[in-house]
Amino acid sequence: MLEYLEAIDRALFVFMNVQLANPLTDFIMPIITSDSLLRVLYGGAMAIILWRGDRRLRWLVLFSAITLLLTDQISSHFLKSLIARPRPCHVLDAPQGINLLVGCGGGFAMPSSHAANAFGQAFLFSWCIRETKYYLYTFAGLVALSRVFVGVHYPGDVIAGAALGALIGLSLAVVFAGFESRYGWSREATNTTPEHDDIS
Repeated sequence: MLEYLEAIDRALFVFMNVQLANPLTDFIMPIITSDSLLRVLYGGAMAIILWRGDRRLRWLVLFSAITLLLTDQISSHFLKSLIARPRPCHVLDAPQGINLLVGCGGGFAMPSSHAANAFGQAFLFSWCIRETKYYLYTFAGLVALSRVFVGVHYPGDVIAGAALGALIGLSLAVVFAGFESRYGWSREATNTTPEHDDIS
């Protein structure tokens, strides 16, 4: 059964990475998957929230950092070494048609840390700020797909990463909701101008 699922995963990888590849995805996907870009976007978003947000949103930044720490560390330093699945770019050679657009990396494949991190943030923020869900889920999906298109993860890797991120993001959202209820943090997520800040 496991061999059958792996064969399906490999076939889906070749379909997405090779057959769906085109000049547009070859240009866009390495940008979307860039660690530097993702760090800048995340850091910039958190800085804006800290600057413009109310007390509730500023606390949410702390929960976001905890979520990122958990998704990244659990995926990269625990599950990957436990599962020890090689990346497709380590085991599939050129005749099999791999379209490798970025450096392969030296680690294992499952789960995808990029997918875990992106979906962890998407589930946390979309649960706490419902208006953001369409944007965040779309962006997280693009980040996850980019890992297959650039050739460093199988589809199964990003699905596992997304599931891990969803579990951790939702768990932290529930914890945040408990703190919110206990301490009476205001819900001013859609009206976060400095005049409405509550920094007490």
